[in-house]
Amino acid sequence: MKKKRVIAIIVFIIIIIMGFLIYKNVSIENKEDEYQDYVPEEEISEEQMRQTKVVLYFANNETGELETEIKVVDANTLIKNPEKQIMELLIKGPQSSSLKKLIPDDTVLNDIKIEESCAIINVSKEFLNYQNDEEKYNIINSIVNSLTNLKEIDSVKFLINGEENENLSETYIKNKE
Repeated sequence: MKKKRVIAIIVFIIIIIMGFLIYKNVSIENKEDEYQDYVPEEEISEEQMRQTKVVLYFANNETGELETEIKVVDANTLIKNPEKQIMELLIKGPQSSSLKKLIPDDTVLNDIKIEESCAIINVSKEFLNYQNDEEKYNIINSIVNSLTNLKEIDSVKFLINGEENENLSETYIKNKE
């Protein structure tokens, strides 16, 4: 009689365990049905998909030190002559009011070409309208740092109206900080 009782208790425990496991399995399956894929509230437009970021260097209004400004641009404009597009953005100036444009007003970008990883920038004579050597080097560093973010450019050389100028006769490379 004791044996039958023990067997009945063991069978009863097994049935309870199996029932519990079946219940857990069913509840897990139901929870999986509750999860749905995330659907953004707004679809990404084609214009947003074409956007990319460029890093430009301008002077801080208060300290005069170079600081970066990230500008979001249409990637299609950078496909052909990205170096020209970056130079035009530098000539245009920063968006932030805490930064100031370094390239002198009325400077015209005549041409820019790449030869052996060196960007040769041909600008108008207005480019030489800087006040002192510190301003000159900030202008140069702004351009060099911005352009050398492109993988195909390691250095920069300047021409004034197609000719070398004694004030800008060097080939400039990015300062490694």
